[in-house]
Amino acid sequence: MSTLTGRRVVLRPLTVSDFGAFQTVRRRNVDWLTRWEPRRMPGQPDAAESFDAFAARCSARQRERQLGTGYGFGIFVDGRFSGEINLSAVQRGPMQAGNVGYWVDVEQAGNSYCPEAVVVLARFAFEDLVLHRLLISIVPRNQPSRRVMEKLQFRCEGVAVGLLQINGEWEDHMQFAVVAEDWAVRGPELLRTWVL
Repeated sequence: MSTLTGRRVVLRPLTVSDFGAFQTVRRRNVDWLTRWEPRRMPGQPDAAESFDAFAARCSARQRERQLGTGYGFGIFVDGRFSGEINLSAVQRGPMQAGNVGYWVDVEQAGNSYCPEAVVVLARFAFEDLVLHRLLISIVPRNQPSRRVMEKLQFRCEGVAVGLLQINGEWEDHMQFAVVAEDWAVRGPELLRTWVL
């Protein structure tokens, strides 16, 4: 099981023993998060309310790691579960890319844990997985997530119209990216600023 460490955050895959903490944080953050997330499919159990659904989610994430198609991590601050960051839809072959998504507990928002977690994940993606490109897609009105990209100065490559259905509505997404060549130049500075 991969554990990645930053200056203040620890990223590690969630396990069934994290269910209680996950449930507490997700319940507290329903209003904060659901406006930025896809709705569950009809009949799909809520992983924050069903231990079995959470266990299945953990197993699915473990399988993704085994296949090399995704890497999900809980964000832990002072040993407490505080959010998630995921590297998903990893493509190999000529693309060598993945998508990054993240969220943090509203009680931890504003402390720059997400920028730190993104840099920790980027180091893993570029240096361990040897990916070439990371893409972060953000609903334009999601100011907290946009602020993460501003702090990191990741390149905005434009807007994808109607990219994802979020909370029942098709939403445009700003597309932010960083490639291996960017990381080679900016990685040491980002690590010094956010991680080391």
